[in-house]
Amino acid sequence: MDAVETVLAWTIPGGTLTVVGVAVYELLRQKRRKRKGTPLATTTVNEITAMFYGSKRMELDHRDSMAVMREEDGQGAPPLPVDLDHGVVVLRPSQDPGGPERRTRGS
Repeated sequence: MDAVETVLAWTIPGGTLTVVGVAVYELLRQKRRKRKGTPLATTTVNEITAMFYGSKRMELDHRDSMAVMREEDGQGAPPLPVDLDHGVVVLRPSQDPGGPERRTRGS
């Protein structure tokens, strides 16, 4: 067996051991610093998987696009109609949702 065959024979096991080594190093480092973000080993495994599965590439692209989108807080109360020019806020009492609107003058 010559040198080229030996290198080719150890490419996949060597790469696997390298990724496992990097993952262990990152886990130890992450526990000490409580660092956020995607670890390098996870990124490597995701990219290797994406080479063979198109659906994984679509998932990673979707994840990237969602990461840059602005999050809107949509679970709050409905916004109150506020007229800043005239200093008027329309309040609706919570106990009588069908009652008339009450107008309050601001200062």
